[in-house]
Amino acid sequence: MDYIEDIAALEALYPEPPVERSLTKVVPQMTPMYRKWIMASRLCILSTVGPEGTDASPRGDDGPVVAELDPHRLALPDWRGNNRIDSLRNIVRDPRVSLMFMVPGSQNVVRVNGTGRISADPALLQSFEQKGMHPRSAIVVEVAEIYFQCAKALIRSGLWSRGDESDAVPSAGDFVKEIDEGFDGEAYDRTYPEYAKPRLW
Repeated sequence: MDYIEDIAALEALYPEPPVERSLTKVVPQMTPMYRKWIMASRLCILSTVGPEGTDASPRGDDGPVVAELDPHRLALPDWRGNNRIDSLRNIVRDPRVSLMFMVPGSQNVVRVNGTGRISADPALLQSFEQKGMHPRSAIVVEVAEIYFQCAKALIRSGLWSRGDESDAVPSAGDFVKEIDEGFDGEAYDRTYPEYAKPRLW
């Protein structure tokens, strides 16, 4: 298989210039419309990069997934997970981050690119209190640019509209059982929702 190895060859495949609106839609800070959209998002994907490679991590909450500290800074709480802390390790060593926000039913995705820092400031963590729980840390993102993504990917995929959410895909228990034959995947899948309830925050 042949691969494209340089920018000139790549650009030869895409000779038309970028759509002008794709460049002019970019803003350097929160605006009223982006604020309204991002505050409606309960899920985002956090992308980071580090010496071992890239990482993308889903982050979710039962309200806005981030807090706005000011028009140039967003804060993302690090709620309980699996303690791999891949994203946090990456940010400490390379602060470049991207956030991709999604809202159920919307065909758009909003992206924030910027730099991140990890904070364990008590007042900041207290502000995220959920059911008496607090995150151990929060990622403070200095916004470099915000823009909405073209809706074509979500339109093509029919992500919110096909109604084909299926039990035919493997479960978490299936994934583990595939590499550990002795693992009871069915029991894991059956009990995980109750196991997770007290560990969401």
